Amino acid sequence: MSKLCRWGILGTAGIAQKNWAAIRNSGNGIVVGVASRSADRAGQFISQLQAQVPFDIVPTANDYEALLARKDVDAVYIPLPTGLRAEWVIKAANAGKHVMCEKPCAIDAAQLKKMIDACQKNNVQFMDGVMYMHSQRMQELRKVLDDGTSIGEIRRIAGQFSFLAPEDFLTSNIRMSSELEPQGSLGDLGWYLIRFALWTMNFQMPTQVSSRMLAQRGRADSPTAVPMEVSSELLFEGGVSAGFYCSFLNNHQQFVHVSGTKGNLQVADFVLPNYGNEVAFNVSQSDFNISGSQFDMENYSRRVAVREFSNNTPNSQESKLFRNFADIVLSGRLDAYWPEISLKTQIVLDACLESARNDARLVQISSAGLT
Repeated sequence: MSKLCRWGILGTAGIAQKNWAAIRNSGNGIVVGVASRSADRAGQFISQLQAQVPFDIVPTANDYEALLARKDVDAVYIPLPTGLRAEWVIKAANAGKHVMCEKPCAIDAAQLKKMIDACQKNNVQFMDGVMYMHSQRMQELRKVLDDGTSIGEIRRIAGQFSFLAPEDFLTSNIRMSSELEPQGSLGDLGWYLIRFALWTMNFQMPTQVSSRMLAQRGRADSPTAVPMEVSSELLFEGGVSAGFYCSFLNNHQQFVHVSGTKGNLQVADFVLPNYGNEVAFNVSQSDFNISGSQFDMENYSRRVAVREFSNNTPNSQESKLFRNFADIVLSGRLDAYWPEISLKTQIVLDACLESARNDARLVQISSAGLT
């Protein structure tokens, strides 16, 4: 195998533009081909990105089947709509290509299991495209969560990920089509919140889930409405709970908060770091002291920062995502952690969607879907 991971991009979605640059900045990968339903569209995509972030050898335009048949492609990045993704993940695996899959990974956990099984059968890596999992900030967060004194015993996890969708998004975007993106805001935004809660709990699964559909809508050609605004609760053994809110109807917010018996931490930009040369979070502890008529609430806070650029540099989280994936490919040693956490995230997402579609009915989660 080449010393570089040779990438094919299967689809020309907007996020693929960012990840073209991430592959270029990874240092151990190159894009050799791009596929689209239209050769002209693939060619336009290549010309546009090659002008901005050029590779020494210009990638070539292909159709989907031709890209998967190429012997000079080691891995494929698949940003196709969720409703179309499973077919091409399985075809890519059967063609011997390692798979970087956008999120949400599948329509449901049963479909994702088939995708992962195809990758395992063909000895290729599967990973989803959650960039923040590869940020150095996560390592610092884990240190704080595990030090026993900053947070103590975790009791509550809370978060929100939202943006205010413009009218053209509501009428034409694929995320407003139940055929293409049936989970709506739950899949697009809730995936990140579920993943963070599971990561915080070291991927212990919740036992019960309850979600309420606050708003739903579909574009004119959507067979059914998709979730636009959802509030969810995840309940874990031991009394820990996690609550999250995801919405296409609220201004940009992307925070998580973890609180425990000794303190709490807050991350204000856990998915897309605010523009700059570092990523950070705050740790707080409060003391309430009473002395006669004197009532004092004292807060002791510290900021933990990591020198890591927010985007479009070799040390940004998206570059690390593709670098880490390519390291696995080039090493020849697959990592079962990544498909396992994708499946766990999907199972919880499915339960949230089931509850939301049934008037917040409590849904039980068992371990049966993990095998």
